[in-house]
Amino acid sequence: MTSVFPARKLHIGTRSSPLALAQVDTVSNLLRKLVPDIEIKVVPVTTEADKWQGDLAQLGGKGLFVREIDQMLQRGQIDMAVHCMKDVPGDVPMPRGLIFAAYLPRDDVRDVLLVPEGSDVQSLADLPSGASVATSAVRRKSQILQTRPDLNVIRVRGLVGTRIEKLDGRKPMDHKLDAMVLALAGLERLDIAERARQVFEPSEMLPAVGAGVLGLECRKDDDATAYLLQQLNHERTMTEVTAERVMLHGLRGHCNSPIAGHCVTEPDGQLSLRGMVFSRDGSKFVHAHIWGERLNDPGVLGTRVAAELLRQGARDIIDGIPH
Repeated sequence: MTSVFPARKLHIGTRSSPLALAQVDTVSNLLRKLVPDIEIKVVPVTTEADKWQGDLAQLGGKGLFVREIDQMLQRGQIDMAVHCMKDVPGDVPMPRGLIFAAYLPRDDVRDVLLVPEGSDVQSLADLPSGASVATSAVRRKSQILQTRPDLNVIRVRGLVGTRIEKLDGRKPMDHKLDAMVLALAGLERLDIAERARQVFEPSEMLPAVGAGVLGLECRKDDDATAYLLQQLNHERTMTEVTAERVMLHGLRGHCNSPIAGHCVTEPDGQLSLRGMVFSRDGSKFVHAHIWGERLNDPGVLGTRVAAELLRQGARDIIDGIPH
């Protein structure tokens, strides 16, 4: 074993879904490039949120996807966790004693439209009035209805593969589905990106805060693991995610708040952050787009965008949505 990491097994905690396990496989391969003889044990966890098929707000929000794993990390049952940053709550502080030591380079942030096998629909515009579109995210629902208020948007949760089986009619549903909106990055990680029929650019459907980013979390006092993970950190992604999450924290949104945010680094190095807050039916929304300017500080930028959204009435929209 090299001096990068001591001679002990590294336990990685993750959700047990095929997508989460594929993500951990990516992380494990990167770690083995740093330390070829590292011994890794993956510890899959089926969280309470994974088992629950109803509205996540009734259970306590999407933070439940990460809470159980974080508690295992705090207790020392695992050494690190791999989280999709879009699942990490922004309205509460980090769990005591834990840090994100690294963020991997960001994957594609775009959402995509899928249609049942054999359908000739090519885009959202092709769907007839009253068509049923499935999604798990209130952010997507709001933006779909903003464009097409005549559509019937249905909440569908569960594993990506299971959702697609429902779309294709191979698993029972109360409604026949005409289309579904999912994240392109997830389809790519599962090697099924060919199912995407229409790709929504961020200007058409603003992504979730932290979309496409994997965060590597460990205990603050575990110097060996923290140092190892820091070798994988992607500085630009860390900067962009920081701006987005500072904005989210400033808005104090809950899991049912349709909040979207996307920070990019322009070719000249300047940060650019767009944020939006929607009502659930998409009929009300506020939008802000601010550049980093002289300081180009992600924390300052996130704070400024949150303040501008609040000035436009974001607080009333968020407070008007039931938890």
